[in-house]
Amino acid sequence: MENPLENLGSKHLIKKHEFVRIIIQCLYSLGYRKSAVSLESESGIAYKSDELESLESHILDANWDACIDCLNRLNGLTNETRASALFLVLKQCLLEYLNRGDDSSALEILQKQISGLQVAKEKVHKLAFGFLSLKELGLGKVDLDVISNLRNFLLMELEKVLPPPITLPERRLEYLVEMAVWSKIDNCVYHNSVDAISLYEDHHCDGSQFPTKTTQILTNHRNEVWYVQFSNNGNYLASSSSDCTAIIWKVLDDGNLTQRHVLQSHKKPVSFVAWSPDDTMLLTCGNMEVLKLWDVETDPEKGIYMWDCEGKEIKSWRGQRMPKVLDLAVTPDGEKLISIFSDKDIRILNVGTGAERVIPEEHPITSLSLSGDGKFFIVNLNSQEIHMWDVAGEWFSPMKYKSHRQHKYVIRSCFGGLDSTFIASGSEDSKVYIWNRRGSKPIEILCGHTMTVNCVSWNPKRPHMLASASDDQTIRIWGPNVQSRQ
Repeated sequence: MENPLENLGSKHLIKKHEFVRIIIQCLYSLGYRKSAVSLESESGIAYKSDELESLESHILDANWDACIDCLNRLNGLTNETRASALFLVLKQCLLEYLNRGDDSSALEILQKQISGLQVAKEKVHKLAFGFLSLKELGLGKVDLDVISNLRNFLLMELEKVLPPPITLPERRLEYLVEMAVWSKIDNCVYHNSVDAISLYEDHHCDGSQFPTKTTQILTNHRNEVWYVQFSNNGNYLASSSSDCTAIIWKVLDDGNLTQRHVLQSHKKPVSFVAWSPDDTMLLTCGNMEVLKLWDVETDPEKGIYMWDCEGKEIKSWRGQRMPKVLDLAVTPDGEKLISIFSDKDIRILNVGTGAERVIPEEHPITSLSLSGDGKFFIVNLNSQEIHMWDVAGEWFSPMKYKSHRQHKYVIRSCFGGLDSTFIASGSEDSKVYIWNRRGSKPIEILCGHTMTVNCVSWNPKRPHMLASASDDQTIRIWGPNVQSRQ
């Protein structure tokens, strides 16, 4: 028989008997029972521990006293774990006593054993009410096949409650391999693909699926392009310009964009656009003018709603007039409103409770952007830094990203790529900067524009597509550099 204490791996960190036992568990879970039994026999290592084997024998034989005694003798259990395991066993015991009409024994179990466990009292009350109600209605009787199934279910529940090495966490090998794969992905600064990762070799992306090449230049605007934003479904791109228009572009199946509508009724430069959650409406903001709401699919001259920027106050915070809001975003769940006001302060408002948290920055903030999952947000500062904060408020300081140029203009950044892994930003040096959000230095600097890049937007459904808007009157669409694959 092989030495069970022999360690494996180049660093001898893996206990061989644990490794083999986990493989046996995996074989069972995959349905390869004969192979699992054969490996148990050949290695002399059993999937189930002696303690679990004893518990299984007692439960299948309905030897509840022996089962309870076994649980009480197990070493290494916390009081909470032991109580949870005993509760599961006693619940099954109570059911079986009631099922065979032994009400007095069932009542004794409930009053003397279950009630004395260190478990939540509401669980005990709910258990008692449930079983006694079934008894009164005459619905408590179940056949032997059901009882047998419930005993097997009890064993599965105990395996979830009892700690290693008595039991193994469910699908342990799959979990370990997945964590190893995720670690490789986490260390791959260019990972931007939903494809499954091969286990045959170490994972490394070469950047071929990253948007580093200009695939299209949109020249329909007649002046500086200030803002771009992809729709939530990734099928449209909206742009706004100092030429007093906004344009809705359609993203075609081949990845090219074509003009869909030109929104022309603004009298002043259009500084901002925003999509409705269902992408049927587009909000445009005229510079010091009005807000307009457009129906994306119909004639763009119809269905317009307007609000004067100097209109009546509709909400007050803490009895004072609302300060000038420079930018804002709402988390996808609708719970948090994040706003930038007074140049340097970030306010996070819980819409439901009214609770507020204010994060002060040392330098003026020009823009705000939220990650796709609503857990993080970034702000651009005129100190030529981008700061990332967590919405939940667990961080005491932000992640910081540097190298782009921003001093006197409003520059907007965004999250993007698979799982919002990347941050992209415009820059006053006419370039687009991209960071993996785990690192402070850019991994790509995209050249092509000839003047300040004001805004960038990453397609939320196409992680390989990025758009940038510039004072050079163009919008550039960036996609993978196919040649780098060769």
